[in-house]
Amino acid sequence: MKKNIVLFVLFVLPIVAYLFFASGVNGYTKLPVITPKVKDFGDWKSLDGNKVTLDNKITILGFGGANILENRGNLFNLNQKIYQRYHTFKDLQFVMLCPLGTEKDVQNILNSLDEITDLSQWHFLFATPQEINSFYDQLKLVDKLDVHSGTPNVYIVDKERNLRGRKKVQEYKEGYNTIHPAELSNEMLDDFKVILYEYRAALKKNRNATKQL
Repeated sequence: MKKNIVLFVLFVLPIVAYLFFASGVNGYTKLPVITPKVKDFGDWKSLDGNKVTLDNKITILGFGGANILENRGNLFNLNQKIYQRYHTFKDLQFVMLCPLGTEKDVQNILNSLDEITDLSQWHFLFATPQEINSFYDQLKLVDKLDVHSGTPNVYIVDKERNLRGRKKVQEYKEGYNTIHPAELSNEMLDDFKVILYEYRAALKKNRNATKQL
């Protein structure tokens, strides 16, 4: 009996553990596309006057809403859990879409963030609530924006403007709730690492192909 238990621990358990983890979120070799080819921002006004585009950037996309100052804690959570860790990655940007009229509130939030982090990869765009809702609708998401044209969720958009997430029935996830730091530290960080791995693998493959030429 003891011999069978030892054999089970030594040989069977490692296989079971491997199959379990391989089937989980971290087992993704590529994060599924939720919505392909979302449209770009166009000429929406940015806080610093610079043009912001989804093209050729990994974008963490959010919708601040008219009450963004009231919900500023969500931005601080995202800043602490994701932004500060990866903002030096040059192909990454954090973009928040906000209703016109919230510029001063956003500036107040940035003044607070500026004391603890480099803000170079944070971008805020402003449009009418109708334009923001129209942009959100074309993402074809399950959840809807609230009455303030905002949501606590943020989304991952890749360099080809594809919205990425999880598609499995029990793990479907199109956005990440900034109210909950644990969700940012776990699900979002897991999925974001998959995106980074995907691009780093592509870069390595391109370098090897160049060397062969």
